[in-house]
Amino acid sequence: MNTIMRKSVLSVAGLAFAGGVFAGPIAAHAATPTVDAKAVAAAVQSVAPKPQGEQSHISLNDEQTANVKAIIAATKKAGLPERAAVISIATSLQESKLENLGHLGDMNDHDSLGLFQQRPSSGWGTPEQITDPAYSTTAFLKGLKQVDGWQDMPLTDAAQTVQVSAYPDAYAQWEQQATDLVGQYWNS
Repeated sequence: MNTIMRKSVLSVAGLAFAGGVFAGPIAAHAATPTVDAKAVAAAVQSVAPKPQGEQSHISLNDEQTANVKAIIAATKKAGLPERAAVISIATSLQESKLENLGHLGDMNDHDSLGLFQQRPSSGWGTPEQITDPAYSTTAFLKGLKQVDGWQDMPLTDAAQTVQVSAYPDAYAQWEQQATDLVGQYWNS
């Protein structure tokens, strides 16, 4: 095929493609294609965003694993998707390494407590509430739901908007481990 003919074929193909793109939604009513919307939604949901930056990982003991399961249970109870659990677990990994921390004396950051290092003085709840994994997760998720577009933003931005940390980019390093933990325990 000569160059002129090849360019002509490619031009016609390009026009056909462009016409299909622009007319597609309008012409969609003319044909009734069979598309399994549930399968498409599942395929879209299963594509997790690529973690940002270098990733950290820690081995978990039984208490930390129980806290992962508590975060997942609270997320499900709130009717939120797996992505909310990933953000919650990554946040807790950064804040407390998934340990339900009480008052740490001189090592304490102000009056921060629990899995998410929430502060009673900032309105997160009483010390007893904040150190209850179900309560503290629900409180975190309530804040997350108030963040417009949290589902589509980078994990560290969503977590930072809720937590208001002095280290806003630190949450990103836990995304892969949090994703793996949700994958492992979401259906168990």
